[in-house]
Amino acid sequence: MPYEAVIGLEIHVQLNCATKMFCSCANRPGDKPNSNICPICIWLPGAIPQFSQDALEHAAAVCLALNCELQQESAFDQKVYYYPDLPKGFQLSQHHRPLSRHGWLDIMGEDGNSRRLRIRHIHMEEDVAKLVHETEGQTRISLVDFNRAGTPLVEIVTDPDMRSPHDAMAFLRTLRTQIRYVGAAECSMESGTMRCDANISLRPLGSQELTTKVEVKNMNSIKAVGSAIAYEIERQTMLLDEGKPVIMHTRLWDPEKNSTSPMRAKFSGPCVPDPTVPRIVLSEEWISRMRSRLPEMPAQKQSRFIQEYHLSDEEAGLMSADRDVADYFEALVRENVSSRIASQWILTRLLPALRERQQEISETMVTPQRTAALLAMIEREEINVKAAREIFADMFETEKSPAEIVKEKGIKQIGDADELDTILDTILADNADAVTSLRRGNKKVAGFLIGQAMKASAGKANPKILATLLSRKLGLEC
Repeated sequence: MPYEAVIGLEIHVQLNCATKMFCSCANRPGDKPNSNICPICIWLPGAIPQFSQDALEHAAAVCLALNCELQQESAFDQKVYYYPDLPKGFQLSQHHRPLSRHGWLDIMGEDGNSRRLRIRHIHMEEDVAKLVHETEGQTRISLVDFNRAGTPLVEIVTDPDMRSPHDAMAFLRTLRTQIRYVGAAECSMESGTMRCDANISLRPLGSQELTTKVEVKNMNSIKAVGSAIAYEIERQTMLLDEGKPVIMHTRLWDPEKNSTSPMRAKFSGPCVPDPTVPRIVLSEEWISRMRSRLPEMPAQKQSRFIQEYHLSDEEAGLMSADRDVADYFEALVRENVSSRIASQWILTRLLPALRERQQEISETMVTPQRTAALLAMIEREEINVKAAREIFADMFETEKSPAEIVKEKGIKQIGDADELDTILDTILADNADAVTSLRRGNKKVAGFLIGQAMKASAGKANPKILATLLSRKLGLEC
């Protein structure tokens, strides 16, 4: 029997706030363990949480970036469960009255058509402490680091609109781009600032009924999410084909084995309104002000790049997919670099070099101004493209200007006609047979002769001037 996958995601995003959600402790989970804590973090008797306005603004920016409707009233609940990473026995979250509802993102489906995937709601919650499992001698121990406790999070809960691993991965990539654009979060699954759980079920093709779902955790990349969903679809298909039931539970993704394994039964504890954190009331004026603070978003920027810079749909999409890349591109254009050259240089040179060095564009010494200076040297024919590529690689290791690097390496292009004329005379004298062949109409030989002159000049000769001189010397159009 053919089946259809029904997939929904629950995505936790760590907000870029200076402090935690309910206290003034620094929001730096990676610091020395238990160095950023207070009575509220470890929930000592009498500790009263103080809600962060900054966290609210960051969360609202996420909601608006994902086309959600901010609710005028929302409130925190106590999500009750007992585990060592939560000393108070509950987590402050928004179960009953979330911050926003009814969002959506458009993705490109596997068939090449646009698809709209719905977001059910987005709510705020605090992160829990981090458990560290170690071995002391022969004894297994667990340590608790409360630096992460209270970190501001939003949880994004989708509707079960996804039907394939492709849908889930495309949704996560689009979501990451949108949130990064508003500067609310880093959204890195590799570093843990974005975490994703997938709920997967199968139903007979054509059916509209929802069936028993299985939750999958422990995926540390968008690719891993796709792989875990693909495996779970295959596993559930085998169960159903054998006439066995799918049991609701939570599974862990094992990247080494490329499979999922049982973790625990699915459990939901009680969730009751919290009496210590006041309800959140948002005025229409406040919501409008937050909306006005949104930057130009990727779809808008892509459309503008097509109209203003005459880029293709693909080029504009690539240039606008990351805000830092888009800013770099426009900075190059402001430095009088043509839009086409700017986009090509970014895509073929800058971004691959950054990936190779595992750098972000914001971290590199290769600023738009330095890149523009290098490209200007090509345009003035002071260096050729081959030399420029060599210089560009050096620019990642030094703050020297391209002109200084060129001078040190002695690779400035030879454009002096008299000097090139001398080189060419020697080449023609050493290759009399090739000259004869060229005079008889074999124009391919011209490339050989110019190549020999380039070699003799150690690649420094200007090939355009060489071609002109060769044509003039032999009285030919080469």
